[in-house]
Amino acid sequence: MLTKIIHFVKKYQGDIILVIGVILISLLSFALGYITAKEQEKEPIKFEYEKNSSSFGYHP
Repeated sequence: MLTKIIHFVKKYQGDIILVIGVILISLLSFALGYITAKEQEKEPIKFEYEKNSSSFGYHP
């Protein structure tokens, strides 16, 4: 039984490595997307100013 598994792994070693690589890249992409989405959930910075006659807020 163990020899069959070893033979299978040796026969398809390149394909197994490729599948593992694709899975790891997919998980990394998901994790980065999740982290980025968490960053965007934070409350945005709000700029507040008083309304007056000057659009730049300059009072001579």
